[in-house]
Amino acid sequence: MTSGLGIGSPAPSIAVQDWLRGDRISNFQLGKIYILEFISTTCSGCGPALSHLAQLQEEYSDMGVELIGVAASEEAATADKARAQVDAWASKWLPNSKIRIGFDHSGEMDKHWLKASLTFHVPQAFVVERDGSIAFIGPPPLLDEVLPRVIDGSWRASAEAKNAENDRIAEAEINALERALRRRIRAATEIEDWKTALSAIEEGIVLFPDNISLHQWHVRILIGRMRDMEAGWIALDQFARTAIERNSEVSLLMALQELFGPHLDYSGLPVAKRISMGKELCERILRLSPQHDAPFRYYSYLTIAFYYHESGDNDRAVDLIEQALKFVDGESLPDVEKHERMAQLLQTLAKYKGEQG
Repeated sequence: MTSGLGIGSPAPSIAVQDWLRGDRISNFQLGKIYILEFISTTCSGCGPALSHLAQLQEEYSDMGVELIGVAASEEAATADKARAQVDAWASKWLPNSKIRIGFDHSGEMDKHWLKASLTFHVPQAFVVERDGSIAFIGPPPLLDEVLPRVIDGSWRASAEAKNAENDRIAEAEINALERALRRRIRAATEIEDWKTALSAIEEGIVLFPDNISLHQWHVRILIGRMRDMEAGWIALDQFARTAIERNSEVSLLMALQELFGPHLDYSGLPVAKRISMGKELCERILRLSPQHDAPFRYYSYLTIAFYYHESGDNDRAVDLIEQALKFVDGESLPDVEKHERMAQLLQTLAKYKGEQG
């Protein structure tokens, strides 16, 4: 698999249909550095990435750096609906910023930037150097390290740049296989062919054992769709043990969600074993939780509260929800997001306190 757009390639044109924020531009001006960050309203990491882009704009705007957000893979019935989604979403994440936001529903930007560079996920950042060529393609958090070296001219010819590009292409090859597998799974689930979906998922777990979402999908098909409780428990137990071995808070939380989340009917599963496994997961999550920021701890505490509520320690569940409320209340978040999180927590707290009518 080869990338048609990579480090050293001439940057494609900015063929967006509309500019939702900032002045219209159609060409890259020689002598300036541009960062295009591709985003989507359905991507959980794109809002924070856009906020980070605004911070970079404040830091580097006096050094000939232009920062642009591009929404080019929005899913909606019409271009007008897609545009409205992006406009509202951008207002939520950038209420006071004047950063340029380009919108394209024609497929041109997706084709000539994302697909040409073998990019399958957003957010994704593209850095265009002063001579109009691509200097970097990769995750936005790496811009903190890469951008100063693009500015001083030391990045593109460096060993780090070459290694990053090779790693990106190698990862793209794996992503292409994964995407093909996921298309097979989705096609089977759309027609409720659970046996075919299960077969593809199990094939994927062998090919991509580190992909925790496939393990999660495995459990949901077996328990939620096929109601095969014996095989479902084996898969769920293995999912939890894999998360424990990795000792990753994200994996532990995903496993705990499948053990105690409100989306599955657990009747028929061994209650005592489920409670015991949940206890171990919660203890590990709580040990890891202080390493993370308040927004992540809010999510962790909300998920852990499900376990304590169901296992009979309702006082502990209430305490966790109240702590999560403090995390959210003390965070500097967009008003809409803060309101949504607070409403969810308050509703859960009322339920646990028996105050819902």
